[in-house]
Amino acid sequence: MKKLFFFLVLISSLTLSAQGTGGIQGVITDTNGVPLAGATVYIKSIDKGIDADFDGKFAIENMNKGTYSVLVSFVGFESVTKTVAVQNGQKTQLNISLKEASSVLDEVILTANKKPQKITEVPATVNVITAKDIQDFPSFNIGELAARQKGVDFVRSGVLGTGINIRGFNSAFNSKNLQMTDDRVSMLIATGLPYGSFSTVTKDDVERVEILLGPNGTLYGPNAHNGLVSTITKNPRTSEGTTIAVGAGDQNVVTGRLRHAQVLSDKFAYKIHLESTQGTEFNYVDSVYVGTKAYGEKNLDRDFNALKYGASLYYKPTSSSEITAYYGHSNNTNLAVTNAGRNQIKDWTLDIAQLKYVSKNFFANAYYTWSKTDETYAINQRTQNYVSFIENGFSEEEAWSRALYEQWIPAYGIAVPRGALFKDASERFNAEAQYNNNWGEFYVTAGAQYQLDMADSKGTYLLDQDGSIDIAQKGVYGQFEYKLESGWNFLAGIRADNHDLYGTNFLPKAAVTKTIGEGTFRLTYGRGMAVPSILNLQGNLFGGLVLGNGEGFTLTDGTKIDKLEVETINSFEFGYKGKLTDKFYIDASAYYNMSENFISPLRNIVDAANGNYVTHMGDKPIDEVSPGASASPLLLTYSNFGNVDTYGFDLGLNYYFTDAIRTSLNYSYFGRSLDKNDMNNDGNLDGVVLESELPINTPENKLSLGLHYGGKKLYGALFGRWVQDYDFFSGINVAAKTQDLDGDGVNEIVENSRIGRTWNYGPLGGFTVDANLGYNLNDNISVGMNVTNIFDASIREFVASPEVGRLVSFELKYNFNAFKKK
Repeated sequence: MKKLFFFLVLISSLTLSAQGTGGIQGVITDTNGVPLAGATVYIKSIDKGIDADFDGKFAIENMNKGTYSVLVSFVGFESVTKTVAVQNGQKTQLNISLKEASSVLDEVILTANKKPQKITEVPATVNVITAKDIQDFPSFNIGELAARQKGVDFVRSGVLGTGINIRGFNSAFNSKNLQMTDDRVSMLIATGLPYGSFSTVTKDDVERVEILLGPNGTLYGPNAHNGLVSTITKNPRTSEGTTIAVGAGDQNVVTGRLRHAQVLSDKFAYKIHLESTQGTEFNYVDSVYVGTKAYGEKNLDRDFNALKYGASLYYKPTSSSEITAYYGHSNNTNLAVTNAGRNQIKDWTLDIAQLKYVSKNFFANAYYTWSKTDETYAINQRTQNYVSFIENGFSEEEAWSRALYEQWIPAYGIAVPRGALFKDASERFNAEAQYNNNWGEFYVTAGAQYQLDMADSKGTYLLDQDGSIDIAQKGVYGQFEYKLESGWNFLAGIRADNHDLYGTNFLPKAAVTKTIGEGTFRLTYGRGMAVPSILNLQGNLFGGLVLGNGEGFTLTDGTKIDKLEVETINSFEFGYKGKLTDKFYIDASAYYNMSENFISPLRNIVDAANGNYVTHMGDKPIDEVSPGASASPLLLTYSNFGNVDTYGFDLGLNYYFTDAIRTSLNYSYFGRSLDKNDMNNDGNLDGVVLESELPINTPENKLSLGLHYGGKKLYGALFGRWVQDYDFFSGINVAAKTQDLDGDGVNEIVENSRIGRTWNYGPLGGFTVDANLGYNLNDNISVGMNVTNIFDASIREFVASPEVGRLVSFELKYNFNAFKKK
């Protein structure tokens, strides 16, 4: 009887408890009624939250009676806050329809802290290229949209070739801005260069691109030095349907794209994508000097083509977790600029396989990358080699064939190794695990990353005659945030990164933000590092004339050349993002950077006149590394040097005349302080510090103005961009005004004349106007046109590159969804 009484009391108490609490339930959709799986519902006052399931449904239970402020957010959509009254024993219904973000303050981004966060709360300067920006841009090259972002240096080296730089120190081999795609490093294995046209992702599958200015190495690791570019693709659950697009344009460009995404069930979804583009590069032939005589690049192939495709399978083991499997492939033939002239890229393929797990508190990611080319070659070196044979009586066929490997030395009547061929069979493995959680106002993110590079040039441009060069790097990080109701946020983070060749480095980060009204002030500090590429460390080019410096060198007199270390930057930034009026938005930031330990230009470390030759690389006799190098009067390599302070200001203004019409203004200033009396800044060790040795390769001022219209039928933009003339020094490449570098009264740099082994056309920069216009014929079909450089201005945007004239492209796109829920 006592047991029965106890059981009844227990049941009664549980029933009363259940009756004494309530909850909230509902459905989250977009404006078309499509469920937004993964949308976040959060109640800060009780620190409860949940993600919407496959059908956009959510339910929060065990809530006491009262009134609550409920925040609903989803990446790419405007966040909504609703006040909800909860009654005991009842489930209050809350159905929310989210609109795509229409203003710069409504954005929710992912990249800064590896979790959804309103853009005004991010302790960094952030640019976002949205899905709508991409959808309304009728060009085969969405890289052009980077030109419309504040604080970004945009350059075009050809029809397909576009690139960006952030806050100084650009080069033809720029690896200081880390590029990511769906949590994958998008940088080539041996050179560290951004993928560019090698990307396996197609335009119609890109959801958004987030560009963070300044160091972001604490969470992302090496090479998030000056900035971070993160591309995020679409989830098939929120982008179901099929897109077919065809395009054509100047330079014989023809492109075709297909994307299909389908939701199979509440557990499975998939997508596939395909893109093929071909055309002809601008008619430009670079100069190649042999002695004092100039030759044009030999046998130049200006036709380019790019093929890319991929597929993803999505599986949801629970309503709040997802597993994604991805495979992507690209194949490229084109022209590419390097520090030593242009390369002829021939059938260079890139493949990626990835498996990723994401849940509310855990993230795990592993992927494998492999690249392959057998016929790519350095045009400059092959042309020099060819000339050496053809001018000494060899046939055309033999001269061109042997020019891949040798150069004829008439003084000795022999051929010496001067390889121009680049093969690649490199591979890379990456893995990461991360945990994040919060307890009230305290948030924590912690993780570990591993990367193993297996660089293999088949002995053509690396010191890998005995097999691949395997280099591992490991990183652990932690980031902590404290968020107060008063609008104050405090952030601190630290990363320890260990590399097989240059040891352990620490990357701290700190930030304070304060939200006042509809704007946020931020003060941040970050440390970043740019690591030497495998090419810098283990290069072996042109028959041993160029060697990487991963181990250091010893000279005859015992002088030691230290091995390369990482380049570092310490950056301080103060900024504000918010509303000035209901229609006027501002994002402004000022920064001060202290950089040191730059990687020098290639310099000769041999002093043959005084009998001082290289004897060892590391502990190994130099002749075992490169036969005959111990007697060579020329051995080029890299070393660390210099320190310089840089500073600048970025301003972004947006004014909304209506919901459909917006104007934008972006302005950036960049300056630096270089001590020419500090011999540590003497990159070539000639006793004189020159601007060309530590070049910023960045304009001092740049300004852009845009007018954007986004109607239901008609859409478009008019965009003007001014870049102040600036000098650019990158390896043998020079684009600079006439000047006396060392103050001796003689102009070492002269416009429109030969400089060393190249031709100097003068400084880069100028003014261009671009426009795009599109029209939705109906809900499924759209047509559009894009014009780059409307007025056909004579603009050269990059070294060793043609003037980019007017480019016109057209696009026809058909969207449909045969599987749309009724």
